Amino acid sequence: MNRSSGATQINELLVQMNRDGDFPVSVLADAQGLPIAWAAKEEADPERQSAVVAMVQKAAQQAGKQLGMDATDEISFSDCNGHGVVCRIFEADSHRLILAVVLPDRDHAYRRVTNHAVSEICRIGKQFWL
Repeated sequence: MNRSSGATQINELLVQMNRDGDFPVSVLADAQGLPIAWAAKEEADPERQSAVVAMVQKAAQQAGKQLGMDATDEISFSDCNGHGVVCRIFEADSHRLILAVVLPDRDHAYRRVTNHAVSEICRIGKQFWL
């Protein structure tokens, strides 16, 4: 199989993850926040989400460095209306990646669904590398 097959599998995985987790938007980005793949409901804006991922990653790195923390593996924030974003940071085949999902409310469950997606992204990455 070729690289495009891996990209197709990642896109399909994000669509399914959004359905399973009831997420309006999800983005897979590289360590710099550049989008690799995304899935979104029609009214959502994945390009804007990708830009946010890059800013969040930089802020987390700077804060962690100032506090003497090890590498960050998850960042989350929410607005005053309860809408949230979670960024899961992980390694796949020695590449640092960020899986970001938009949550419809701050109490929305996401961990099980995103854990599964991270595992699948790592599996797909080993076969094709993205």
